[in-house]
Amino acid sequence: MSKDNNQWSSKIGFILASAGAAIGLGAIWKFPYVVGMNGGGAFLLLFIAFTLLIGLPMLISEFLIGRSTGKEAVTAYEKLAPKSVWTWVGKLGVFACFLLLSFYCVVGGWVLIYSFLSIGGAVIKDGVDYAATFGHITASPWITLLGTALFLLINVIVIILGVQNGIEKASKYMMPALFVFFIILVVRALTLDGAMEGVKFFLKPDFSQITGEGILYALGQSFFALAVGFSCMVTYSSYLGKNISLPDSAKAIVYMNIGVSILAGLAIFPVVFAFGFEPTAGPGLLFIVLPAVFSKMAFGELFLALFLLLFLFATLTSSFSLLEIIVAAFTTSKKHSRKKVSWLAGIITFVVGIPAALSYGLLGDFKILGKTVFDATDFLVSNIMLPLGCLLIALFITMKMDRALIKEEFNLGKKLSDKWYNSWWVLMRYIVPVTIGIVFLNSLGFL
Repeated sequence: MSKDNNQWSSKIGFILASAGAAIGLGAIWKFPYVVGMNGGGAFLLLFIAFTLLIGLPMLISEFLIGRSTGKEAVTAYEKLAPKSVWTWVGKLGVFACFLLLSFYCVVGGWVLIYSFLSIGGAVIKDGVDYAATFGHITASPWITLLGTALFLLINVIVIILGVQNGIEKASKYMMPALFVFFIILVVRALTLDGAMEGVKFFLKPDFSQITGEGILYALGQSFFALAVGFSCMVTYSSYLGKNISLPDSAKAIVYMNIGVSILAGLAIFPVVFAFGFEPTAGPGLLFIVLPAVFSKMAFGELFLALFLLLFLFATLTSSFSLLEIIVAAFTTSKKHSRKKVSWLAGIITFVVGIPAALSYGLLGDFKILGKTVFDATDFLVSNIMLPLGCLLIALFITMKMDRALIKEEFNLGKKLSDKWYNSWWVLMRYIVPVTIGIVFLNSLGFL
């Protein structure tokens, strides 16, 4: 076990922390509502295909870059390709992380607020309009800003504590408990009258509902859900020992991510159809559906409070990774303390996130290309910057990195057959960049 607080103490600690970074809001909050807005089952199939054929190879690639250098996102590229344009790949990733965190912490604030309200029994009540409740919370500037500030405060404290004492220790307890509660929620959702219509919507593909933008959303969701494209996993893997297999770790994270995404869909859509909600409700879908299903369970208030707390923990594990990559980028030179940079990053993120926090209230009528500030930032990060980041990383690892070093890192911890390495290489060299390019051109109307 490493005595360095900025190293993972074990393989399971690394996998759970990385899975937490990937799963969080990506699988639980965002996945159900983008599925709902893009046709259901067909989107699910596209998401799974993109995750396995594009996301998994990308995750392995970021792990290879990070562990081979032992450096965070910015310095890793500088070490492998000094004084070249490739050093901007890491910088772009840090900037994307910053933008992502600026609206991510707003959703984290919503989860935090709902968690507090559920403990007091204020969420589940007879005759409550759950959609109206969500609308009231998000429309209040004071409530949303307070939630955002408190959520960021928790992040800053954990990041100051470091990798082992902060991120890893939290993830070891949060993620297994969340799985258990999700299974309970799915079982209850599937027993509701009319639940099978929701299952049909979620699992039966209807490709007539898929558009070019929907395909781009599926690709972006596969990157968002795995936290790849902005070199977050470069930073996480830089804390990893040489005795751990990177492909095995990546596969475990991907399978967990797909599993939780499917559980989220099975927990949400049966309730949507059973209660007559709209699957196209958008970012508030989860906050409207959860109280409805728990209201029909024995001890519903207690279970809702516990689930929201665990959901809050999962949300935090994702935001930890975002803040960690920012902090790591500015503390690698040892010129600035981890504590100082963490506080400064938290404050700046809060200020930049204010417009997104007010997107459903004071700035509700302010649009950027027809989207609120919140939705526009989400679209820019998830559907433009993450695919672009993945494209650049794919080109970097196949064109710039030493192939002997890549193969050595690929096989450390567990010698795999050459077919696995060769398959990964073909995907990264040809399939990943071509697929991203085609999806981009199609979404822009050129194909």
